[in-house]
Amino acid sequence: MKELVKAFNAEEIAEYLRLHPYTIRRLAREKKIPAFRAGGQWRFRKDDIDQWSKSYPFVKKTSRKESK
Repeated sequence: MKELVKAFNAEEIAEYLRLHPYTIRRLAREKKIPAFRAGGQWRFRKDDIDQWSKSYPFVKKTSRKESK
């Protein structure tokens, strides 16, 4: 039997990623974030989100020395 994976809603993932829930829903609609629909709501698996956030180019990271 498969193990159930906890699915989070847009508000929970938004808080986790420090983004606005609207941004999360927009990314899901545009298929830029791993998500699925359940009962008319977007749902997100945390392990998928963790993997996605490591690979998604939010901001180019620079060290403090380079930014001065």
